[in-house]
Amino acid sequence: MSSNYRGRFAPSPTGPLHFGSLIAAVASFVDARHHGGEWLLRIEDVDTPRSVAGATKDIVATLTACGMPFDGEIVFQSRRNADYAAALTRLRRHGLAYACVCSRREIADSAVRGIEGPVYPGTCRNGIAEKTARAWRLDTRGARIGFEDAVQGHIEQHIEAAIGDFVLRRADDLFAYQLAVVVDDAAQGITDIVRGADLLDSTPRQIYLQQRLGLPTPRYLHVPIAVNAAGEKLSKQTRAAPVDSTQTLSALTAALRFLGQQPPACESIPALWQWAIAHWRREAIPRVCGLPSPWPDA
Repeated sequence: MSSNYRGRFAPSPTGPLHFGSLIAAVASFVDARHHGGEWLLRIEDVDTPRSVAGATKDIVATLTACGMPFDGEIVFQSRRNADYAAALTRLRRHGLAYACVCSRREIADSAVRGIEGPVYPGTCRNGIAEKTARAWRLDTRGARIGFEDAVQGHIEQHIEAAIGDFVLRRADDLFAYQLAVVVDDAAQGITDIVRGADLLDSTPRQIYLQQRLGLPTPRYLHVPIAVNAAGEKLSKQTRAAPVDSTQTLSALTAALRFLGQQPPACESIPALWQWAIAHWRREAIPRVCGLPSPWPDA
């Protein structure tokens, strides 16, 4: 792989980084540096009501304390609505997106259950007459996507059956994550996406959107997510503790071991990074999608 590699870490500013977030940051950072590439930081705050004041500052401070410098300026999704609107207009112009008037209750009453809840049955594909649109959806009829993940292997999804026609612009007029991330990855020239396996099911949708918009498809690598004793993904909702700035060396070492790497005892963060970047082995990353967190404060 050449130095044309460009990766990114894209957290949502819903709180400070916890151990689960740190694992994704470490994996994407080390993979980029190991391949002589760039590592960008994007704040995925397209869902503005969920953003927490001061969270971005906390995230940057934690990355700095962990010795993880990012390249270039931070990109904020909340400032890129014009680009998302332009992408939606392109899809509408080509008859690939359509207005939807259905409420969540109406969908639940008439849909089968898919991998993330009710599968939208395409009720509004043929038009909404004089009704006011609540949302905009992507037409997924016949969409079947397969791709090779660097850790998880071959992944294939029949999007229409598993997800249905998914939302691009929500009823509250906010753009959906799936559209925003595809537009941003293309705009930033991202070649490699390294992230948690909780987003594995989203990848076929994103590849399909890339194809519909005529955008390049990056390479993908999905690492296991850390779960707590109850088997829940570490998150703000499950009360995962923030990364302690006084224990960053221990937390980084634990994250690397979680990722299947075997770092020696290092006396400093620079020494740990030097070893990790030189000895990074993708093939050592566990293929399972979720593993118990080894970090006691997670």
